[in-house]
Amino acid sequence: MNENDPRPHNKTLGRVVSEYQSAYTDPLVIRAGEKLTASDRDSEWAGWVWCTNQMGKGRWVPEKYLARKGNVCTALCDYEATELAVRVGEILELGQEESDWVWCANRSGQSGWVPAEKIQRIFPTTEPDSSGEKP
Repeated sequence: MNENDPRPHNKTLGRVVSEYQSAYTDPLVIRAGEKLTASDRDSEWAGWVWCTNQMGKGRWVPEKYLARKGNVCTALCDYEATELAVRVGEILELGQEESDWVWCANRSGQSGWVPAEKIQRIFPTTEPDSSGEKP
């Protein structure tokens, strides 16, 4: 199992408490070893760096996923910058957390990053799993 794979590996669930719509509809996908250019663009999210690939597409990338020398970065692992649009009350399966964002999957099978502040964890889970049985 790849520790940088953001997909959920357990059945931790969360309920969306505040809507989120991504400003980016075309995600950046990078592979380990890929060269990127970093900018000094300010982010409201600590731990994220605006990076542009060699094709000119730019998105936010977790700083700890990069080896950086000045404005030149090398990706240390594969990364997908997909953000997931969510609605209040929606139930999500929660995966990896990174710098105040969580990789989530919705009931329609879509997945992506959502700001952690938009989600309330449900402990213990009482939602039925995909088989219809409660955990």
